[in-house]
Amino acid sequence: MKTQLKPYPMYKPSNVPTVARIPSHWQEKFLGQIGALSKGRGGNKDDEIAGGVPCIRYGDIYTEYKFHARHARSGITPDKALSYAPIQYGDALFAGSGETVEDIGKSVVNLMTREAYCGGDVILFRPKVDINPSYLGYMLDCSPMAYQKSCMGRGITIMHIYSNQLKYLWLPLPPLDEQATIVRYLDHADDLINRHISTKERLIALLEEQRQAVIHRAVTQGIDPDVPLESSSVPQLGNIPKHWQAIQLGQLGYFSKGSGGTKDDETDEGLPCVRYGDIYTSHKYFVQKTRSFIAPHRTNDYARMHYGDVLFTGSGETLEDIGKSVVNLIDGEAYCGGDVIMFRPHAETHPKFLGYLLDSPSVAHQKSCMGRGITIMHIYSSQLKYLWLGFPPLAEQAKIGEYLEETTRIINGTIDQTMHQIALTNEYRTRLIADVVTGQLDVRDAAIRIPD
Repeated sequence: MKTQLKPYPMYKPSNVPTVARIPSHWQEKFLGQIGALSKGRGGNKDDEIAGGVPCIRYGDIYTEYKFHARHARSGITPDKALSYAPIQYGDALFAGSGETVEDIGKSVVNLMTREAYCGGDVILFRPKVDINPSYLGYMLDCSPMAYQKSCMGRGITIMHIYSNQLKYLWLPLPPLDEQATIVRYLDHADDLINRHISTKERLIALLEEQRQAVIHRAVTQGIDPDVPLESSSVPQLGNIPKHWQAIQLGQLGYFSKGSGGTKDDETDEGLPCVRYGDIYTSHKYFVQKTRSFIAPHRTNDYARMHYGDVLFTGSGETLEDIGKSVVNLIDGEAYCGGDVIMFRPHAETHPKFLGYLLDSPSVAHQKSCMGRGITIMHIYSSQLKYLWLGFPPLAEQAKIGEYLEETTRIINGTIDQTMHQIALTNEYRTRLIADVVTGQLDVRDAAIRIPD
C-alpha cells in the first residue's frame, strides 16, 4: 500500500525539527492559532450508568480510543451532566496527565453528533477555523505530534501537560478539500489494517484454545491414548487413568503467605522478586526469570521462595482469574511479595507437571468456584487445599511435563510470531499515518481509486 505512494512535487522547510519539510502549498499553524483550549470537568466513576448521556473520561482516552471517538464507553444521568464539560462534534480531547512521557497528552477527536460530555483531567480544544474533524484526529495523535507533546510533559511519578503548552503544538494544515482526501485514504487503509490484525488475533485465539486443550488432555488423562480410565468418584475430576491417584492439594504440601513491601522497593538489579501483579502479566505456568528485583537489605520484608514452590494470586478482578498460579523454576535465591499464597510440596512432585496442572482449565474452574467477593475477588489457602487433582506417578509426571513443554513450545512460538506480525503491522500503520498527515507521502491519486 505505502510503496505505491510518492512524495509531493514541491516542498518547503517546516519550522520544527521533527518534520523537516511540508508540501509547499500547505500551511503551518500552532494549535492556539486555530482554536481555543479549556479545561474539562466532572465527577468520578461513581457517576457512571449503563446508557445515559455519553461521557468520555480521562482514562478512556488511553484505553478506548485511537484518533477518534465515535461512541462513549460510559454514560451519566442528565442531572449529573450539569457538573461535566459539554463537548461538540469536532472537539479534541487531550489527556492532561499520564504515567509516562510517551503517553502524555494523548488525544482523541469527538465524532459523536449527539449530546456528550467529558470529565476532569481532560484538556478540551475547540477549533475556530474550518478543519476536517477526522483529519484533526489523525494529525493530533500521529507520532511527530506525540513527540512534541512528550517534550512538553512535566513531572516525575505522574507526568502533566497544560493548555499553555499545548497551544504551541505545531500543526501541518493542507487545504480543506485535501484534508478530506487524506481522511478517505487513511480510513480505507485503517480498515484494511484492522481486518488483517483481526485475522491474526483470531489465529492467536485458536492457538490458545489448542494449547489449553492439549494441556487439559495431558494433565487429566495422560499422554497415552490407550490408557484405561475409571471413575475417580470425585465429580470435579470425572474419569482418570486407573493407575492415577485422586488427591487434594493440601495432602501434597503446605501453604504459607507471601509478604513484601511496595513497588517502591524495586531495583533494576539485585535479587529476583515475583509480585502479585507479575503472576497475571509476566508469567505463564512458570517463573524462570523475574521482571523486578529487590536490594539484598530488603529481603527480610519478603517471603523466600524455593525451587518448585507454587505461587497463587490471592485476589483478582474476576472469578475466572482468581487463584492464577505459577511454579517457581528459579534455582537460586528468590522472593515473592504480598497478596501471594505460596504452596511448598513435601511429596514427590515434578515442578513442570505441577505448573501445567495447577493452572489447567479443570483446576482453574475449581478455583473460580472458590472465589469470594464483589468488586475484588479473593481466595484463601483454606480453600485451595481442597483442590482435587488427578495425580500420576512421579516418572509419568516428568514425561507429561516434558511432552507439554515441547508441544506448547511449538504453539507458543507460533503465537509469538503472530504477535510480532501484529506489532509490525501496527508500526506500519503508525508510520503511514505520520507520513500522510505531515505530507511526506501524496495520497491524492490513491484516494481517487478507492471504491465507494
